[in-house]
Amino acid sequence: MRSCEVAIIGLGLMGSSALHSLVRRGADVLGFDPMRMGEARGSSHGSCRVYRRFNFESEAYTDLSDQAFSGWRTLESITGRIILKPSAVLEAGPPGSKMVAASRAAAARKGPITGPTSGAEANSAFPAFRLPEDWDVVVQQSGGILMAGAAMLAFREGAEDRIVRAAARMQPTSAGIRITTSDQEVMARQVIVAAGPWISGFVPGLARHLKVTRQAVGWFRPAKPETVRYGEFPIFLVERGRSLVYGFPDFEGRGIKAAQHDQGPEVGPDQWGPPATDEELKTVSATLTELLPGAAGPILERDICLYTNTLKADMRADDGNEFIIDRLPEDPRIIVASPCSGHGAKFASAIGAMVADLALDPQRTPPDAFRLDRFSGFASERPGCSR
Repeated sequence: MRSCEVAIIGLGLMGSSALHSLVRRGADVLGFDPMRMGEARGSSHGSCRVYRRFNFESEAYTDLSDQAFSGWRTLESITGRIILKPSAVLEAGPPGSKMVAASRAAAARKGPITGPTSGAEANSAFPAFRLPEDWDVVVQQSGGILMAGAAMLAFREGAEDRIVRAAARMQPTSAGIRITTSDQEVMARQVIVAAGPWISGFVPGLARHLKVTRQAVGWFRPAKPETVRYGEFPIFLVERGRSLVYGFPDFEGRGIKAAQHDQGPEVGPDQWGPPATDEELKTVSATLTELLPGAAGPILERDICLYTNTLKADMRADDGNEFIIDRLPEDPRIIVASPCSGHGAKFASAIGAMVADLALDPQRTPPDAFRLDRFSGFASERPGCSR
């Protein structure tokens, strides 16, 4: 039976990042995933994701963003690939917007804020917009377009012989964690489970704390292409009613990529198809027409992504939609590195390094906010650790 120090189940952005970090540190690691890179399932396919340095979701994310930024730049220097394309990020909402206020507060802790602060100023600076003049606006100059496909290639470069393209099952034994595929068995000392929407199949009891949702994405032919060019038009997040719509400048010549950040209908992990419908993209289309008319237009392409998010925790204050990065309390040989969908991609370089730290250093502890014991089903005492 083949053996390894660390096995990784799931090689999306998080799992591939962990693989890269462990290979760079000389660890004996194998990664398992039945899907080919770029396959249109799960949560890590496609060309791009938003990188925001300042995040309205949590104050803790700014330091994590800085770590991720350093990781992306290091990955670029190692591989020679362009991973992070600089872009301003504009966030806008009605007067008193909590999103804008939280991002503005996070940015202010790092230095002065420049750029438009109202809808009127944003409309003047970026002619594609038609925001209400009294809206609140904040612009991050240090954001970017994370080239997700290029990042996946970079993470796996030089590690091709460590990747097993097969579905894997795991079984804890006294001798290690047995990993079984259709044609081989591997005994691993530790396992990192980064299986995205399939994570609950590997971690008993986790399913009741998770929700997998279908997220519709569209590319739109802009009415005024000259107003949405990369370098002149920002990444945007705008509130419209109870919805939050985000999008990119036309940096690929495919049109404006835009989608709702609101969670869509709940689905199973294999229910990612069929392609997005006009009805699913109705709110996105209406938002572009109303607030970004220069970017509005017919739908050119459609896609589906899956979000996998936590529900609210029941052992402490936690609004849900948060990461799980932790050792399994009842078996610390198993490290859970998921779910991270919805806002995790931009942090992948940092999270992969964090997970690698947990695998290589038994004394390393995860951030409190990401621990499993915020859920009652995983709140048992940890051997050798205080709670």
